[in-house]
Amino acid sequence: MRSKRFPLEFCLLISLLCIGCSQQKQRELPEGNAVYFWRTDLRLDSTEKAFLQQYHINKVYCRYFDVVMNDDGTEPKPNATISFSETLPADIEIIPTVYITEDCMHQKHVGLAEKIVKRIQQMNETNDISEVREIQIDYDYTSKSRSTYYDFLKEVRQAWGKTVSTTIRLHQLSMATPPADYGVLMIYNTGDPRKWEDRNPILDYRDVYPYLEHLDNYQLSLAAAYPVYLWVRNIQGVRVEHTVEAAEILKVKKAMEKERPDLSRAIITYHLDKDNINRYKPQTYEEIYHH
Repeated sequence: MRSKRFPLEFCLLISLLCIGCSQQKQRELPEGNAVYFWRTDLRLDSTEKAFLQQYHINKVYCRYFDVVMNDDGTEPKPNATISFSETLPADIEIIPTVYITEDCMHQKHVGLAEKIVKRIQQMNETNDISEVREIQIDYDYTSKSRSTYYDFLKEVRQAWGKTVSTTIRLHQLSMATPPADYGVLMIYNTGDPRKWEDRNPILDYRDVYPYLEHLDNYQLSLAAAYPVYLWVRNIQGVRVEHTVEAAEILKVKKAMEKERPDLSRAIITYHLDKDNINRYKPQTYEEIYHH
């Protein structure tokens, strides 16, 4: 059988296309240290500003507003919109993040994606926030709401025209990947709050372990988000505080990165707050953000 010989120009074209695809994939892979900001007023004290500098934070995923159903349950509406008392340091990228409640995706709402994108753009313009390259949608989709949510994400990407990321819960690792540029794996709220006496509902290695097998084959670039917050609940009239020991966070982080080493490239903590910063030793944060 005669072998086929291709023109040199054709071979060069194929090589350039392969390089271009490789570079595009590399750009989509998130990198660096980041935090979530989940308060309703962007105002940082000296401890929080020092934290951003000390741990080389280059991105802040900033919750702009929530999307909830209106009182009669017919249409989604914005809620708990952030105020901007100040701006972030110039060398830190802000990523507008929108949290959507679960019931908003029980059915399709025409024009919702465009409304959300337009509202983000208006907030950026009003508050002199420029050069925003990415937005994130935070939604805990299920097998029932997944199709509606994925269609919604496609509409968001079309309306935004730039990078769109989405949050991924551990239970979603076994599902088909969403149509986003990358996902943030939320490695917290892993347990059943009703079983708090047996396991920490924020994070427990035993709850994470069953999902490790899905990591390597998950076909979407991922960043990893770890909890540093305090969760206070009133259980039968008793105040119960949930926090995660530093050793548990680092144990889970090590296990996750063993299965999927690229999870060490982009690390996020939830969330930026003076009390959360003081809850752990600087060495703990050094190890969390270690690449």
